[in-house]
Amino acid sequence: MATNLIVRNVEEDITLALKQLAASHGRSAEAEHREILKAALQRPKRRTVIDVLMSMPNVGNDDDFNCRHA
Repeated sequence: MATNLIVRNVEEDITLALKQLAASHGRSAEAEHREILKAALQRPKRRTVIDVLMSMPNVGNDDDFNCRHA
């Protein structure tokens, strides 16, 4: 369900920048505003440390990383 959103007290230079950006993309300021909000809020979820570690390839043996040689 779409919702209307009103943003008050936006500084004039920000409004002008939004209009210029919109014009450069060939769309209205309102459409540009929607795209900016979508890009900012619908980013892919960040991976957890566990996910990153689990995605690392299993290479070498534990002995390869042993700094202490007898």
